[in-house]
Amino acid sequence: MATIKDVARESGVSVATVSRVINKSPKASAASIEAVNNAMRKLGYRPNAAARALVSQSTNTVGVLVSDVSDPFFGTLVKAVDHVAHENGKHTLIGNGYHSANEERKAIELLINSRCDALVIHSKGLSNQELIGYANEVKGLVIINRHIPEIADRCISLDNVKGAYLATEYLIRHGHRNIACIASAHSIEDTEQRIRGYQQALEDHNITLPKTYIEYGTPDGDGGEDAMTSLLTKSLPITAIVAYNDNMAAGALVILEENCIDVPSKISIIGFDDGLIARYVHPRLTTIRYPIQMMAEKATRLALQLAQDKPVESEPLQFSPTLVRRMSVERVLS
Repeated sequence: MATIKDVARESGVSVATVSRVINKSPKASAASIEAVNNAMRKLGYRPNAAARALVSQSTNTVGVLVSDVSDPFFGTLVKAVDHVAHENGKHTLIGNGYHSANEERKAIELLINSRCDALVIHSKGLSNQELIGYANEVKGLVIINRHIPEIADRCISLDNVKGAYLATEYLIRHGHRNIACIASAHSIEDTEQRIRGYQQALEDHNITLPKTYIEYGTPDGDGGEDAMTSLLTKSLPITAIVAYNDNMAAGALVILEENCIDVPSKISIIGFDDGLIARYVHPRLTTIRYPIQMMAEKATRLALQLAQDKPVESEPLQFSPTLVRRMSVERVLS
């Protein structure tokens, strides 16, 4: 395997000159650049990325941590990060945290040790204090889908309370009062905030329901099936459901169909996220749009600006959800 000394010998220049060419130093002459590049091609020499990073202080990579890249929601997030990274001539390095503090910690440490130029972190397992510590260590680190007051200017979040409120109020305006909530079993702020939005909408419209109207499951199709099954088992007079996300809503639809309960004539249902699945289940799912692509693009641009010590515009960093009307909600006749 060719070394940098072999390249210097072949091109007739010093090792220092080869290093300047590899690291794109403005001190390298055009003649040196041509000679070194020709020698590298001839010898099949590939510069060591880690060594190059030590000189340039850049690896041209953006690190991103998600819970599970196989989830379409996080796939959209990663694609948006990658889009902005490519706009800036960089590549993306991905870590999965799986809602585990230990896995998130290991992934972040790996991204930091890989000398990523900027980091976009979606963390639900680590404490605020630990994330603040990482933010103090890495100036180009931005948190997405979480608000931490101490580093609020580096957090891109969604108003989850408002989203669940919009969903519940939409059902109330369609005449529904016996509204169940299918929530995530994960003990994270998103779950608490969406339940709060659901309950606040009920309270504002003078509707009182027992806690049995809230059922929990994993935030996927299987969890939606389990939660819907539990709700039906309770024999509650439910006419509508607010689901934690579209995947859980899709799972609930499966159970309702299996039990010959028509949606929306018997039970209306509304999801959250406006993921791809919302357009292809039957009936097409009314949902709350989560602008994760816009949020991830904003987070990546902010992370790169911070990493490069560029001025950052002062603007709201919390995004607002919006309602998407489709076919899964129907007005009830009083």
